[in-house]
Amino acid sequence: MRTTLDLPGSLLNEAFKVSHQRTKTALIITALENLIRKSKLEAIKNFKGKVNLDINLSTLRDRK
Repeated sequence: MRTTLDLPGSLLNEAFKVSHQRTKTALIITALENLIRKSKLEAIKNFKGKVNLDINLSTLRDRK
């Protein structure tokens, strides 16, 4: 999908330095993937302490 963006040059330059990407397209794709990943991790962290995992591994593995 083609999109025209007006991005600050200083922000792009800094992003290129830290990401080691060579093209603006690769830079934007990496940034979007990282944003999505971070969002998913945050959603998973919200479950901490809310899921009851009362599991007996020996029973699950048919061990005696």
